[in-house]
Amino acid sequence: MPMYQVMFIFAILFFGIMQDTGMFNPLITKMVRLSRGNVILVSMATVIIGAIAHLDGSGASTFLITIPALLPLYKKLNMSPYMLVMLIGMSASIMNMVPWGGPLGRTAAVLGVDSSELWQPLIPLQAVLIVLLIAMGALVGSLEKKRLLKNGTLTEGINFDNFNVKGDSNSEATSLERPKLLWFNLLLTLAVVGLLMSGLLPAGLIFMLAVSIALPINYRNMDLQMDRIKAHAPSALMMAAIILAAGSFLGILGNTGMLDSLAEDMVVILPAFLVPFLHYIIGFFGAPLELVLNTDAYYFALLPVVEQIVSTHGVDSITAAYSIMIGNVIGTFISPFSPPLWLAVGLAGIEMGRYIKYAIFWVWGFSVLAMVAAFVMGII
Repeated sequence: MPMYQVMFIFAILFFGIMQDTGMFNPLITKMVRLSRGNVILVSMATVIIGAIAHLDGSGASTFLITIPALLPLYKKLNMSPYMLVMLIGMSASIMNMVPWGGPLGRTAAVLGVDSSELWQPLIPLQAVLIVLLIAMGALVGSLEKKRLLKNGTLTEGINFDNFNVKGDSNSEATSLERPKLLWFNLLLTLAVVGLLMSGLLPAGLIFMLAVSIALPINYRNMDLQMDRIKAHAPSALMMAAIILAAGSFLGILGNTGMLDSLAEDMVVILPAFLVPFLHYIIGFFGAPLELVLNTDAYYFALLPVVEQIVSTHGVDSITAAYSIMIGNVIGTFISPFSPPLWLAVGLAGIEMGRYIKYAIFWVWGFSVLAMVAAFVMGII
């Protein structure tokens, strides 16, 4: 099995275990308490909470952690649940550029490179985009505050000193939490991220070692260890299977000459002056394309064809892939083809059509801003 598939499996297992231990709950609680019920600060805190919760690269678990925790706060302050889902989704989309996330994994499969190598140049961009999204959160929060003032429903000044987040109220989830091991788990997670950023060891090996340390220390009982593996194995194996199938599909396309033929035919159809900039054009429309293409179609059908076309005009394959991915990734959780988004819509009690109408302006605008930032930083 290729090392990047090993990385996917063990990364999802590791961060799943960290969620089971309740490592993220105190961080979310602290952020909410610091906001002290201020609408603008709550909006900014939502961005940070979404980024923390999406460390595992799983949209479903991110929404399951954050929305049940934050929705009562939003309701208490009369804030829009549409804004909650949008900010969490956009924050998660930025974090989705991690090597165990879907977009970068699919991009790596198309290019035939290691996803951790693709990720390292993106780390500064992720940091910049999180800061920009916090600023956008402040802007959206100020507009929300004006709306509440206009409607006479502003309820700031509520005491949140006793606010406490529990990831799940059922007894099984509570029994899995390890509050006494919070600092150990946090330091282990920071060590894992640090090693990934340094590139000293293969990403797959890092996560294998991390799981082998985290699992027996947090869950001494063999049955509990097996239960945790069984709980997270479906997500881990599904992503690995997708990457394996994609590699086979792209190998067939490439070795039979179909990909070259598609690229040559499109070059004939497209205006000559547009061809060298096609990756930028696709990236610019990346977010709204999420409304008509699912993730697999975008990365496994559109990306390889565009990459093949622009590479004939001297554009580096990785630069082209970055342009197409960065323009699209912010729109990950605006797509009606995204199962985690339907979960988020259900958890927040909102309507999909109204959510897309609410979020499309902000999501598309921010995706263009992300491309500009990447261009300025020399990534694309």
